Amino acid sequence: MRTFEELIAEAEAASVDGWDFSWLDGRATEQRPSWGYQRLLGERLAHVEAALDLQTGGGEVLAGAVRAGGMPRTMAATESWPPNVARATGLLHPLGAVVVAAADEPPLPFADAAFDLVSSRHPVKPWWAEIARVLRPGGSYFAQHVGPASVFELVEYFLGPLPEAREGRRPEIESADARAAGLEVVDLRSERLRMEFFDIGAVVYFLRKVIWMVPGFTVDAYRERLRELDEQIRTQGPFVAHSARFLIEARR
Repeated sequence: MRTFEELIAEAEAASVDGWDFSWLDGRATEQRPSWGYQRLLGERLAHVEAALDLQTGGGEVLAGAVRAGGMPRTMAATESWPPNVARATGLLHPLGAVVVAAADEPPLPFADAAFDLVSSRHPVKPWWAEIARVLRPGGSYFAQHVGPASVFELVEYFLGPLPEAREGRRPEIESADARAAGLEVVDLRSERLRMEFFDIGAVVYFLRKVIWMVPGFTVDAYRERLRELDEQIRTQGPFVAHSARFLIEARR
């Protein structure tokens, strides 16, 4: 295996734009949820007239769903981070979708009852009142959310114990919030999934890309902990963590 400094330098130089994790191929693994979100989203897109994808990232997931299922007559997506807005525009415009630069907070820049389907993969926060507002009667919200204490083995390695943070993102709480906004929850499934990081470069790349895991993460700020983790991986094998995911479908 290459030296600590070589792995760190490579990971720091890698682009983290978009929501494509192929840089980690051969360096980290993550189990996928059994339900197959992208495929299920494609099936739903094929049967609606107007759809909205919230916090689309670089547009990769939506593009795959469209190719697998079909493009509604009206397809819009929102994204807040400028590099991802540009990336998603380049990917989704040729497919017939419009990308709107919009904050991850309300209000959504759309009229009441504008969409048959609102989707999102791993939203920072679902604003249920706004989701309900832009859905037509009978329309659905279909999404895969990050669940509680996701990848906290890695988070707490750097930040220490976070007992209060472990209580957030619980599917039962988010489904109750959806009901409070006037939506009927028709499907709710959750899974915990094994992740493995095979070298310290994979850890650095992941934390640079998923910036909310260790807020303000930089190599310089955590160099000694990274060096200790590098030694642990070299002597004990891959660092193991577990992601949490839940599928939710709610109808207006």
